[in-house]
Amino acid sequence: MRYRASFGYVEGELADGEMLPLMRLRYGGSAHRWGLAIYSAGKDGYEDQIWFTGSPEESLDLVCDIYVTNA
Repeated sequence: MRYRASFGYVEGELADGEMLPLMRLRYGGSAHRWGLAIYSAGKDGYEDQIWFTGSPEESLDLVCDIYVTNA
């Protein structure tokens, strides 16, 4: 994870060391409210932000489920 301004960027690491962007988080004022933007390789950028209610771990579970389900 890396931080820039008010965003936290989450990446996944492949076995060969390649890093893949997964999502961007933005603090929403409490530990359970986050702005979540999912990375789109087709657009080479992040989708529009949605507000997510849950922990950062739950947002990562959601994004990983989306990537695995749509793969």
